[in-house]
Amino acid sequence: MDPVIVVGAGPVGLALSLALAGQGVPSVLLDEDPSKDETRPARTVVLREDTAAFLDRLGCKALRDEGLRWTGWRSVRRRQLVRELPLGEEPSPGSGVSAAPVHVPQHALVRSLRDAVSAHELVQTAGPSRIDTLEQDPAGVTVHTREPGSTWWRGSYLVGCDGARSTVRKLLDIRFPGRTAVERHAVAALRTELPWPGEAVLHRSPPWRTGGTEVTARPLPDDVWRLDWLLPTRGELVTPDALVTRVRDTLAGWCGETPPYELLDTGVYTLHHRLARRWRVKRAFLAGDAAHLLGALGTQGLDEGLRDAENLAWKLALAWHHGASDALLDSYQAERRAAVASRLRAADQSLPILRGGGGLRTLVPGSARGHDSLLIDGHLGCGPLGAPPSYALSPLAPPRAEAHTSVGTPPGAPVADVRVTAPDGTAVRLRERLGQGQLLVVLVAPGTGVWDRRHWMRAGVMPRLAEAVTAMPVKAELLVAESYPGASAHTVLLVRPDGHLVEAFGGVRPAELLAAAEAARGGAARASVGADRTADVN
Repeated sequence: MDPVIVVGAGPVGLALSLALAGQGVPSVLLDEDPSKDETRPARTVVLREDTAAFLDRLGCKALRDEGLRWTGWRSVRRRQLVRELPLGEEPSPGSGVSAAPVHVPQHALVRSLRDAVSAHELVQTAGPSRIDTLEQDPAGVTVHTREPGSTWWRGSYLVGCDGARSTVRKLLDIRFPGRTAVERHAVAALRTELPWPGEAVLHRSPPWRTGGTEVTARPLPDDVWRLDWLLPTRGELVTPDALVTRVRDTLAGWCGETPPYELLDTGVYTLHHRLARRWRVKRAFLAGDAAHLLGALGTQGLDEGLRDAENLAWKLALAWHHGASDALLDSYQAERRAAVASRLRAADQSLPILRGGGGLRTLVPGSARGHDSLLIDGHLGCGPLGAPPSYALSPLAPPRAEAHTSVGTPPGAPVADVRVTAPDGTAVRLRERLGQGQLLVVLVAPGTGVWDRRHWMRAGVMPRLAEAVTAMPVKAELLVAESYPGASAHTVLLVRPDGHLVEAFGGVRPAELLAAAEAARGGAARASVGADRTADVN
């Protein structure tokens, strides 16, 4: 079978190719301009707990080698501390410690992903490769690239990860409506010492002349900080001298006087909010900035792009190996477009409240602390502005089974990263078993830590459950957990390859487990012609 064609070698395209390779699917990665990667210390990304774990599974070493997990979050208004929040590598709800995002330079992230791609034999990289023709038929996709020479490429599927000006989106004639210039920021990367090592700081209404309405400081390794100043969406050009003045005034405002600093990089960037009307046309898909643009109020577009890649990879892998129903392939758009649309709505509704200028702010009561909580949602990955999405209304969701039981994770939401044990006795985190193209069946069995690994497959309910897992319509792995939030003994969880809960059962129910697995794969695979129906959800 032909490989999957991935157009665009940014973080999302690289991650998608690696995710496909991890599930045994070859891909051709068309890189428009391999030479355009440049070292820009002021261009950084903030990754939430789930997307950082996804990249870690793909072998991206930059998160550990060149990224930094914040130790805390500090919100200040004028001269008053509004909120101080401790952060940790693992969330601890009882202690009030939230999961720390990972802050990493984007050039380091891309370089690390490129290294992982170059080491994988299932990923072929071709560049510079600028596509100008895209044709589809019932058996696959054909594209033509015109640089440096005329070349035709054949693939089973195609995914456009080629950015905001996506050529794939234009060739598919997909509209990309939205809002222009939602926010504008001046940014600087510098090396210095600030009073809050390891903590991110959001300062609203700073009391110095050039502070503007909001300035953020986010730490990186080696005493490097990224500073962002919110600018009027339409205002005068920010000159280098004006930006240096902002840097000096801000450092003096925080430290009492301007400390020694080394200015590494500066820039001004404008954020837009856009959402493609369609994310699937027959065998062609959109992902990342080609499908959506967001980023106001601290939200991170790359987070959503990586979630696109993880969501689509296991579905394409299932289709590539076994064929897939329309329901499975259509579910990518149904799940991901709805999740990003919800995020954009939340940002658009919050902007008038947080940025002033009348509108909803005159109608919605709220203190500075309440407004600060909205901003924390975006910056730390909480609430409607930042939390990982739930696919409760997914077309892959099974009907509520009679054996359904409630646990701490509702169906469709990401599962908790508990420690689990495989039948061979290997003890790992649940997230480490994701992304392998198989469903996970987790039995909650307190006391398994003292089981004899040589005999546990014959103990209690395990033989019946193992038999049910073997009979499932797609490959699945059986795992055992000592505990799971909100679950009682002998609860059985069915988990998708991307870590979202399909269903939780009270006990071993083979018929219900089989039906839920069938629903999770979109029903029985049909002929490839049937899988080519154009998705048309607006």
